Amino acid sequence: MVEEESIRVVRCGGSELNFRRAVFSADSKYIFCVSGDFVKVYSTATEECVHVLHGHRNLVTGIQLNPNNHLQLYSCSFDGTIKLWDYIDGILIKTFIVGCKLHALFTPTHAEDSVFAIINKEKPDIFQLVSVKLPKSSSQEIEAKELSFVLDYINQSPKCIAFGSEGEYVAAVRDFYLSVYFFKKKTTSRFTLPSSRNKKHSKNNFTCVACHPKEDCIASGHMDGKIRLWRNFNDDKKYTYTCLHWHHDVVMDLAFSVSGTSLLSGGRESVLVEWRDAAEKNKEFLPRLGATIEHISVSPAGDLFCTSHSDNKIIVIHRNLEASAVIQGLVKDRSIFTGLMIDPRTKALVLNGKPGHLQFYSLQSDKQLYNLDIIQQEYINDYGLIQIELTKAAFGCFGNWLATVEQRQEKETELELQMKLWIFNKKTQGFILNTKINMPHEDHITALCFCNAEKSEQPTLVTASKDGHFKVWILTDDSDIYKKAVGWTCDFVGSYHKYQATNCCFSEDGSLLAVSFEEIVTIWDSGTWELKCTFCQRAGKIRHLCFGRLTCSKYLLGATENGILCCWNLLSCALEWSAKLNVRVMEPDPHSENIAAVSQSSVGSDLFVFKPSEPRPLYIQKNISREEVQWGVFVPRDVPESFTSEAYQWLNRSQFYFLTKSQSLLTFSTKSPEEKLTPTSKQLLAEESLPTTPFYFILGKHRQQWDEKLNETLENELVQLPLTENIPAISELLHTPAHVLPSASFLCSMFVNSLLLSKVTKSAEEVPDDIDMEEEKESDDSDEENDFTEKVQDTNDTDLGEDIIHQLSKAEEKELRKFRKVDYSWIAAL
Repeated sequence: MVEEESIRVVRCGGSELNFRRAVFSADSKYIFCVSGDFVKVYSTATEECVHVLHGHRNLVTGIQLNPNNHLQLYSCSFDGTIKLWDYIDGILIKTFIVGCKLHALFTPTHAEDSVFAIINKEKPDIFQLVSVKLPKSSSQEIEAKELSFVLDYINQSPKCIAFGSEGEYVAAVRDFYLSVYFFKKKTTSRFTLPSSRNKKHSKNNFTCVACHPKEDCIASGHMDGKIRLWRNFNDDKKYTYTCLHWHHDVVMDLAFSVSGTSLLSGGRESVLVEWRDAAEKNKEFLPRLGATIEHISVSPAGDLFCTSHSDNKIIVIHRNLEASAVIQGLVKDRSIFTGLMIDPRTKALVLNGKPGHLQFYSLQSDKQLYNLDIIQQEYINDYGLIQIELTKAAFGCFGNWLATVEQRQEKETELELQMKLWIFNKKTQGFILNTKINMPHEDHITALCFCNAEKSEQPTLVTASKDGHFKVWILTDDSDIYKKAVGWTCDFVGSYHKYQATNCCFSEDGSLLAVSFEEIVTIWDSGTWELKCTFCQRAGKIRHLCFGRLTCSKYLLGATENGILCCWNLLSCALEWSAKLNVRVMEPDPHSENIAAVSQSSVGSDLFVFKPSEPRPLYIQKNISREEVQWGVFVPRDVPESFTSEAYQWLNRSQFYFLTKSQSLLTFSTKSPEEKLTPTSKQLLAEESLPTTPFYFILGKHRQQWDEKLNETLENELVQLPLTENIPAISELLHTPAHVLPSASFLCSMFVNSLLLSKVTKSAEEVPDDIDMEEEKESDDSDEENDFTEKVQDTNDTDLGEDIIHQLSKAEEKELRKFRKVDYSWIAAL
């Protein structure tokens, strides 16, 4: 049973992975990226999220490896703290309280006890680069208030700050200025490019900067697509720069390789360019990366690169410019026209993704499953071009059918409209285009819905449009002498006094269809398509419309633009109740009678959960979000919760997700992000995720057969072995992190002794004489072994406490000598 106080609004995923540069671990096995209030740790080999570092109370704005310990990670946030993590175990080590908003973090190797951060103290647009001294203390929370000013008038983006070779200088760019601060001289040199007054130099603005790791060379990117390489910048008069030009648009980011022989650049062309030896002729390309490159990172080992993209994606790239892994987050489209849907088959969240695509996003693993190309046209990145938009989508027949609507309108009289129906193919496990209908309506389609009743004889789709009609589409047999096929055709066209049709929905059993025409709601018989009754409250246009479920299926709910929520009784054809509520989102729970309504107020968004049979809400939570909530959806739970309170029982069988105006995906949860990780993801930190080669499968089968034989042998044994989970030595060996364990040779004796079985001590009379003779012969050889046993015993007494070795009898010592003669070197290979 879950406590009521533990329920809270949390970010369930979908945060920006491309907000800051990703960071590689020293061995290139893991990659770190900021994700909202968290830091996520991904495996570069498997793309799985293995840890979520959560502890910040606001947006995380920077992450860097600890230069003094490559197994630790620094992070900074708007909450004014710098946190030090052990990313292998996901443990927070220390928290340094700075006390002001931190916009970026830098950890150059020359600064032993300090880090650098970007802050703004006075005006919102004036940022400073400061050095933050991190005091040494044993306490977990430490105040770090000692700040040293370094540079003023800088850009808040970390791409505009770079530290030179061996930390001798730091370069910063903003607008048309390049500033270089020398730490030893404590002087600043500033270089200026011509401003926009001259049309020839209208796009000289600096956008990013990078410093050569070994030479005195600074690379800067610009708005016009040029890259400038600055040299001799320690002299204000003798400085020089050379230009490299390939990008036709703004240079988004720059990064030098570890050796400094190559310069990487990226921009809106979605192409990673490698400039070798900083020469115009020696360049290599990795094209078609899918979206604008916003950040470029290089691993400390130099074997991997990674690019962060505008579609919330991170691509891990080998040194030979071959993509090896893709970490795809929730794609943030310009606007979500389709709303939030749930795929009945995969339980994935479905919404607009890349332009012209539907994305299927796993809420449990917080990663994208796949993209479905709906428009099937190459996207051209041009701001002046009017694109084809994917505006509507709906699933039907338990995930067997998918309907989509796409449109393009350059002028008011030039509307291009197309509806596509996709069928799920079991062989390919994907959707295949079945029917394409050009201009299904003469005006914009406002709503579409399937009849998802279990007893429905044939699939039925209804579309509503601003042209004043709603159309019923049914699946028919299109087979001919050449092949068997099915297709969709229009079966019925309905209207009501030439009003615009705004919403449509089927009842739970599929017997009734509700269609709203501006302020009027009409009820139609789905068997004969006969108009049964109408409801009109004159409270404004109907914004949302839905039927009740289960025991409340006799009710119909409608929310108007004037802030009135109405509930009609279909049996009495009368208004049951109404309430003044500015509903922006209204979603029914498919597994209960509950309905969630999100209203908008001047303070924020409020949630109301109620049953149509009662106007009294079951649950109310104010200010679930400070911004407007645009979409919501109920997701069925795989394992039901066990809330006993009536106010929280609406969360037992389904979980409510909602999307805000800034496209933040939120939900009501009781678990931390670390607890949501799948068991497979957690296991990745305990064992390496090696590729499954044929040799691996052969070895796996051999081990499996050997384990089966061993289990059969143990079952025939009369001796009951002790449970390993109750032995402290084994628990210490298995649960202690590998990087802090002593050598395997030291643990060998302790491990073997913990497995020994206790015997009843035999009397001296029962011991044969030959054992005494053998002991006398081996007494000299066993002196050193006895000394080693005493050392191991002392170690066990001090470290383990409970695992104490008692005085052994002569018979037990003889058995122990036999164990010592056996070769246990295989333990070192574990």
